[in-house]
Amino acid sequence: MAAELVHASKFETEGEPEKLRFYYYTAGSGGAGPTILSTSFLLLGEEVLAYNKEKVKLKPYSGMLNINFGLGIGKKDVFLLNFPEGRNIHEVFGVPNVSARFGTSPFFWNWGMGAMTDFLPPEFLRDKSKVQQLVQLFDPLVRAVDGFAGEKVSMRVDLECSEGYHRIGIFSHKKLSVSLGFSTAAFVLAILEGSTRPGVWFPEEPEGIAVEATKTLLNRAAQGTINFVMNKAPWMVETDPKELGFGIFD
Repeated sequence: MAAELVHASKFETEGEPEKLRFYYYTAGSGGAGPTILSTSFLLLGEEVLAYNKEKVKLKPYSGMLNINFGLGIGKKDVFLLNFPEGRNIHEVFGVPNVSARFGTSPFFWNWGMGAMTDFLPPEFLRDKSKVQQLVQLFDPLVRAVDGFAGEKVSMRVDLECSEGYHRIGIFSHKKLSVSLGFSTAAFVLAILEGSTRPGVWFPEEPEGIAVEATKTLLNRAAQGTINFVMNKAPWMVETDPKELGFGIFD
């Protein structure tokens, strides 16, 4: 999504990309159970690498923002985490200001994640065996809460360029487990069609997904979404479609 926004900006403005922000939201564990718990706990043990013209290190699960994920999701609180795409976008596309945030619900899970960074030493959270013990402790409770929290997932990517150009992409699905299936299949088809080069790549790298194949991949992955928009001005997706007088997909 980030790569598509950057590529599109080159045809729509003479300005240069200045800021790129990743925002992620998952209801509960998203149905992924121990997998997402392990990943989240391990990330809490890592300093967040963000970029404000130069690399900066920030406390994990700090810097809360209330972000509008649009139709079907609404506004959610998100917090800084050390996702690899932040560094990759900075290096691959040369965007000087990049950060990534994540949030979940119910709200008390966010409180719990923040408390872990306050009261548990980073060395503990980087120890996979200790994290696995935490996962086994919390997993039954998380699964119980998942029963009413659901497993919605949403991703929002914001790109700001010089000269006031601002475009976003949003991808939202009612079920993370279903969305993962479609997304995995989309990448497999891209490989089979020769849209990647041999090796292991991040999708934002040109060797990972060819520029001309990005739109096709995204449209395939977006099957069943409750909201999928790309390269739109923020006001077009942050406003109730009824107020605009047209559907969000028009």
